[in-house]
Parts: sequence; C-alpha cells; structure tokens
Amino acid sequence: MPVKAKNCALLLLLAALAAGGAEGPDHLFRSRAEAEFARAQKAFQTSTNTMSAAEPLARASFDAADLATNETAKAAFAQAGITASREWLAHAPKSAGGHYYLAMNLGKLAEAEAPSLAAYRLVHEVEREFKTAADLDVSYDFAGPARTLGELYYQAPGWPLSVGSRHKAREWFERAVAVAPDYPDNQLNLAEAYLKWRNREEAAKTLQRIEALWPTARTNFTGEARERDWLDWEARRNAVHAEFQKLYKTKA
Repeated sequence: MPVKAKNCALLLLLAALAAGGAEGPDHLFRSRAEAEFARAQKAFQTSTNTMSAAEPLARASFDAADLATNETAKAAFAQAGITASREWLAHAPKSAGGHYYLAMNLGKLAEAEAPSLAAYRLVHEVEREFKTAADLDVSYDFAGPARTLGELYYQAPGWPLSVGSRHKAREWFERAVAVAPDYPDNQLNLAEAYLKWRNREEAAKTLQRIEALWPTARTNFTGEARERDWLDWEARRNAVHAEFQKLYKTKA
C-alpha cells in the first residue's frame, strides 16, 4: 500500500479509536493532543517538504500516544511518530530532535506491546536512540536526552530482564540537572530517585532547589501546552515533600 494511503487508513483508525475512548481527568488534554495529531498528520500527507512536516508530527504522535486510552491506539499513534521521525532523520541524520523523538515514540510502542519479546527488543533501540540524541545535543528539550535516559534506567527492570540500572539512572538524572537545572521535571526526577534510594542529604538539597526554582519556573513555563505538565509537577512536588517528611519526620 502506498505511504499516503497507509497514512489515510491510519488516520481513520485513530479517529475511530479516539471516539470510543472513555472520559477521564485527561480528557481535555487527550482531545487537544488528538486534534494536534490530526493537523500534523494532514500536513505531513499533503506537504511537499516532508522534512518540515515530519518534525511536528513526531511530537504530536508522542503526545497522543502518551494520552491514549488503550494499547491499540497507543501503538498506532507511536507508529505514526516512528514513521515521521525516520523521515526527519532521512533528511537530517544528525538531528538530536529526530533521534530523541524516534526514541520517545519507540518507547510508547514498547509500552503498548509489553510484555513481549518485541517490547524487550525495542527498549534497547530506545536506549541507543536516546544516547545518540545525547551525543548530538544533550541540551535538547531542557536536557531531554539525559532526562529520558535517566527515566529509562530508573524504571526498567535490571539485568538480565532489561536495561535498568541505579548507577546509570543517577548519572543521567544528575547530568540533566547540571544541563538544565531550572526545568522542574529534571529536579523532580532526581528528588524521587534520591528518596527511593534513601539518600537523605541529597534528597534534602534537591527539595530545597525545587522550592527555589518554583516561582521562576511558574513564569517561564506557561501556556496551554504546559497545563498538563504543571498538574503533574505540582502533584509530584507535594508527593516528594510528603515522602521526605514521612521518612525523616522533618521538612527538607
């Protein structure tokens, strides 16, 4: 089937899946993500410059996959993002963003296919693409390659099941904070990890940094695109403070 025909069929499939999704707390964000995906997919189908159209589709596909209400929809969105990312890289093979969003969409496909041997294999491809993005430009998306590598090593099972590693998670989380210290996600990841590993001193320092950066972050990261981020960040900020008090019976 020609690529354009495949894209049209995919768009129809995703529309049907989205229509059947149940409402929940992320309903508004999911609706926005699906609308942006539809716009980006249409532009990609009709554009004579696939490079410029591939980049927004890679991003929109990941956002839609991240909010999908079932694994079939998640896989379909992720596959669209993988296709767009590979098109992006075909024109710009040394683009950190292209490798980054290829890894992000591959990760969502792995989530949709887990648990399976295919998902296990995808994790290694995700790791490789994030490392390539980090080598090319570790500062991309507020240290996104470092942040996501840390998340991968933090969340994945350890050897021999997968690539999980406490040592590597700490290394990449700390690198993300060093590169983009004012981005809330970077500091929150590190605080959560320190608390899990019962590193009281470092957790306390990180919580203090979070409090110091919060007012400025509130003015720097604004707009509709950041609404979901702030719901997540505020909840996690409250959770890490509560966990610290629970563990050590004191405020950081």
